[in-house]
Amino acid sequence: MDIHETPLESTLSVNRWRLVLGSDSESSLSFQGSERDLKSFADMEKLLDYLYANAQGDDVRKDGERGAGSGASQLTAAKWITKVRELFPKQTAEVLERHALEEFGMTELLTDKKVLESMEPDMQLLKSVLQLKHLMKGEVLETAKRIAQQVADKLREKLENNVRQSLTGRLDRSQSSPVHSARNLDIKKTVRRNLKNYDCEREQLILKDIYFSSRVRKYNTKTVIIAIDESGSMLDSVIYSAVMAQIISKLPFAEVKLVIFDTAVVDLTNEAEDPAQVIMSVQLGGGTDIGKALAYCEKLIATPKDTVVLCVTDLYEGGSESFLLNISKSIIQTGAKLDFLTALDETANPVYDKILGQKLADLGAFVGAVTPDMLGDHVGRMFG
Repeated sequence: MDIHETPLESTLSVNRWRLVLGSDSESSLSFQGSERDLKSFADMEKLLDYLYANAQGDDVRKDGERGAGSGASQLTAAKWITKVRELFPKQTAEVLERHALEEFGMTELLTDKKVLESMEPDMQLLKSVLQLKHLMKGEVLETAKRIAQQVADKLREKLENNVRQSLTGRLDRSQSSPVHSARNLDIKKTVRRNLKNYDCEREQLILKDIYFSSRVRKYNTKTVIIAIDESGSMLDSVIYSAVMAQIISKLPFAEVKLVIFDTAVVDLTNEAEDPAQVIMSVQLGGGTDIGKALAYCEKLIATPKDTVVLCVTDLYEGGSESFLLNISKSIIQTGAKLDFLTALDETANPVYDKILGQKLADLGAFVGAVTPDMLGDHVGRMFG
């Protein structure tokens, strides 16, 4: 005992150590405190046993006879996650949930509709859902789709304004804008149109009408072809790519064509405005044939000078490298722009085949990582 600790602090320290050491230390270290404390910490221990002993192959869920715990009732995934949130601080509960989902394969946490509905829809949960959706059926799968929609909507709200502003071009002084903001104020037009309202006695210009400029409308439609590698290592980029495809597809001057690929190519152009559907269409794992995907993309190019091909991949090619290089060269020679985005996520810190990346860069392709909020500027420069 630390001489500076109060009895209460000392008891809490002992109980925490017991939780760390686990139920195997029961004979040498017992929980301390009131009857309520004993039950609370015993329940915590059962929850931790459920998670960590299960990870070691010892299914402690069948052990329902322990002392002051939760009695003979057998824990289920739903009960486990509910009790974790009741007994542990929020931050600790989140850590335990992450361990359960990511490290210890407790897939039942994502096969129970009530459990899914109780969890916060965020990127981490969505990634876990995508990795386990093959286990889901019926109402559980429908709940998973709603989670995908909620997360996609949050990402779109976060990114949309920045991307749209980056891509909509310079101010057009020839037409008025319905969006009234100081940034779009047309000072010259406002002064000129209000000169008739000049007050000679006060020597003031009375502004009865204020005019704002609009963004340039680009009548030459630009085509953005997005090819997404659906291998597991690209999971964050897959989610962001789907959301970015939706944002770009809504622009009046942009046409989006969207495909996902592994060793096969699936055209999801008709789903480009529904990122949740795109995300839930992903089949993680399997091989990768980037060359095959680019060959399909080449067939989609109608006006090369107005086309950008964005291939979101880590460049670990499972097909023929020579074919990939040849098809990449062919696309570039048409006059279209070719980008290999080795990551499209918040960190933009990719792991990719740097040797192959250099070969593609030598052909004239862009190879590198981009954060989602910078993609608009990046595509705009390519069309500039």
